[in-house]
Amino acid sequence: MRQNPVYLALDLPRLDQAEALARKVADHVGGIKLGLEFFCAHGHHGVHELHKLGLPIFLDLKLHDIPNTVAAAMQAIHVLEPEIVTVHASGGRAMMEDAKAAAGENCKVVGVTVLTSLDDGDLTAAGVNCSSHDQALRLAELAHAAGLDGIVCSGQEVGAVHRQWKDGFFVVPGLRPGNGKNGNNHGDQKRIVTPRQARDDGASVLVIGRPISRAEDPLAAARAIEATL
Repeated sequence: MRQNPVYLALDLPRLDQAEALARKVADHVGGIKLGLEFFCAHGHHGVHELHKLGLPIFLDLKLHDIPNTVAAAMQAIHVLEPEIVTVHASGGRAMMEDAKAAAGENCKVVGVTVLTSLDDGDLTAAGVNCSSHDQALRLAELAHAAGLDGIVCSGQEVGAVHRQWKDGFFVVPGLRPGNGKNGNNHGDQKRIVTPRQARDDGASVLVIGRPISRAEDPLAAARAIEATL
């Protein structure tokens, strides 16, 4: 893992735009995160093209299905040589065990706990009778028991998870410099912290998208975030 923990979320509709942005900030990020929007638009070809930049690739596909299907999906993306792949921890222990078994030995598999776009009210509406904090810790325990490398959680939970899983690998999205102050928009994120706070609390990877990709000067934005770390 590179020393810079920032992974740039590159969910852009055009491949040339994604490549141009990645090249512009390549010296100030540690890797590239490619999610569903990118993968559905550009598929294996898009991932191969971005590999040429020499940055580690994080495939944030949030796989969630029966164990056999998720294992087959893992095998299908193995050729892309991702450094990190996500599955939903709520898919259960067997699904996570099969996902890890099917991943390459150099690929970290991490379990998504509670999306950063959800809060306690959203969980209650979905029938989850505990707080987002408690649910994240519960799913972290399940992911650990299943043999995953780590989890995805908000910066509000990563400190508590880190205390109970000392050697875990923790991916934190939903980050906003200045906690959304100074003109930064929360967008659809509800449980946010600053990149520095998440890093201090034990985050291994900081996923940052819009604060860089939608900045007037993405290079200056990436440099400013890097400087806080």
